Amino acid sequence: MLLLLLLLQSVKKLIKILFYIISALYPVVIFTMLVVLKLPVRILSLCVIALALAFFLSATGNSRITKNSDNSPVDASASASSFSIKPIVTSALFMTAGIACFLTNQTIFLRMYAVVISVMMLIVFGSTLFFPPNIIFRFACLADKSIKGSLIHNRVERYCKKVCIVWCGFFILNGSISVYTAFFASEQVWAIYNGGISYVLMGLLFGIEYIIRIGVNKKMLKVNFITKFNASSFADDHIMSYEGRWSDKKYKTWHDFLLETARMRKYIQSVNNAEKWILHCEDYWLFTITFVALLQCKKTVLLTQNITEGFLNEIHKPGIEFLTDQKVSGGTNISVTLYSMPRPTEEEIRTTPAIDSDNTKICMFTSGSTGTPKGVDQRMTEFELDNAFIISKWGEDFINRKLVATVSQHHIYGFLFTISLPFALGVPVRRKRIEFPEEFTTLDDEKYMIIATPAFLKRTVDAEEGTLPTKDCFIFTSGGVLTYDVAEKTDKTFGFWPVEVYGSTETSGIAWRKSCNGQEWTPFDNAKIWLGDDGCLRIISPYIKNPEGFATADLAEMLADGRFLLKGRSDSIVKIEEKRISMTEVENRLLDSGLVADVKVVAMEDRRQYLAAALELNKKGKSKFANSKKLEINKFFHNYLMQYFENVVIPKKWRFVEKLPSDIQGKKHKEDIIALFE
Repeated sequence: MLLLLLLLQSVKKLIKILFYIISALYPVVIFTMLVVLKLPVRILSLCVIALALAFFLSATGNSRITKNSDNSPVDASASASSFSIKPIVTSALFMTAGIACFLTNQTIFLRMYAVVISVMMLIVFGSTLFFPPNIIFRFACLADKSIKGSLIHNRVERYCKKVCIVWCGFFILNGSISVYTAFFASEQVWAIYNGGISYVLMGLLFGIEYIIRIGVNKKMLKVNFITKFNASSFADDHIMSYEGRWSDKKYKTWHDFLLETARMRKYIQSVNNAEKWILHCEDYWLFTITFVALLQCKKTVLLTQNITEGFLNEIHKPGIEFLTDQKVSGGTNISVTLYSMPRPTEEEIRTTPAIDSDNTKICMFTSGSTGTPKGVDQRMTEFELDNAFIISKWGEDFINRKLVATVSQHHIYGFLFTISLPFALGVPVRRKRIEFPEEFTTLDDEKYMIIATPAFLKRTVDAEEGTLPTKDCFIFTSGGVLTYDVAEKTDKTFGFWPVEVYGSTETSGIAWRKSCNGQEWTPFDNAKIWLGDDGCLRIISPYIKNPEGFATADLAEMLADGRFLLKGRSDSIVKIEEKRISMTEVENRLLDSGLVADVKVVAMEDRRQYLAAALELNKKGKSKFANSKKLEINKFFHNYLMQYFENVVIPKKWRFVEKLPSDIQGKKHKEDIIALFE
């Protein structure tokens, strides 16, 4: 029985091989049988029917021999059958042609096989042009899984669409010639074209496309992440950074980067037994080369924006080195150290030690919701996953612009958008942060990508009258709430409505919006978002190492289409005399008055708990209250809020200031606001 099964399997394999050979050489086989061997048409048609039936049975009846626990084979009852659409369709075509030929005693049905194949291929390829992605792009993604979601995704898809159109044109042409040879040409001409020339043309098309593809690939922009680059990632003269305006031509090139990272590595390696390094550097260029050198030396990097004496005393422990470009006690000056090191050899410059993204150790210090700095452990793995998504969505906008920023690179938003992302794309970055709105008036020589905070955009649109001279700029903003009013003014001032990114140090970026299209946030494609029992957002994404996700303190409303509306923070909910009130809601009501530019409400307590509000009046507010006493202003806003709240929860203390205190990211901390009332 076993020998019979083995023999049966061998016969099935032989039939399959024979069928595929005959399918490939079909015109030649038909010509040989009809013209050379002069086989009667009906006999030939019976051969075709028999072969089609045999192939169908061999391809769809997939008997397999299984073994018992003692390795002895079981009988045929263990065989299983599986079906695939391809052999069914192929067999059906041959079967139909054979039956039609037998009934009519005409060879035209056998010769139409090549036409049917061209028509089927045209339908398969052509349909994907109307129902993308096209079939060529699907093949490309199967061959290279890194294409999807990459910077070149859209470019590859566009190229593949053109190739798909060319193949559709070929199938139309080939099918038309096949029709002509089937109806109007001799068997010899039909066999020569369909069994020879059509295959040669197909091979030529493959070859020409392959040569063109090599040239297209060379022109495709490559992404060079910090953990993936090498010495030849960019040309030596590629500009990575610049000072002042682009037209000032004070550039730092890729060769400068290789040279200066090699110098910094030498210094780091000369410091024995130092595994942890605090890094604070305002210069984006110096920050980048120092950060990369530390990773190449496999050091733990502590990133902090806060370099006050009290905070540094908490983290600058014995054995921890401190690199900075600021005049801070206990810090080693990066610039002085860098240029005091001897020039490396060309071999050392071209050496780029490997960085294992999974094993990078980065600690970012954030203020957190409590205002107390805390360290959050990070890896380049999650940072570069975040970058990959941004690149897939807005990469084309980045590579066409020079980058300027108002944010600190010591926080996650600034680091992702001013250090790791432009490095990966080779986008030139302005070395110094824009600190004053007036600096935007100098950016009239190039197209710019602007990385800003809502607070800085607000300062800029309040300070500037009319339109700035920036050309075709693109603005990202994060780190706080951007009101619709400020976003609208930003569009009028810069000519671009900002793209807002929602996220945090713990979660990285997870959603985005343009408020001109609505206040709803759209989650990133790779983020899963839902509401917890407390009404706060829960998030799972590739950027969050905990597989259970991260619980935020952000209250939200989920919409049916997966988008969401933010409703403030859970820690903004306080209970005043048994009344629950959202401080965010009070702030929003005050902003809605049209008289307030910025506001922060805090909960205070002495004999009882109450709210206090610090306000920054806008131009209209300053004009309205120019000659008013503070008591009158207090009373106005008290009466205004009485339209929405009970008297018991309306702020009991008011402060009117020129500028609310905030950090470099534009965040207002509770302790700083409370200090205004003390």
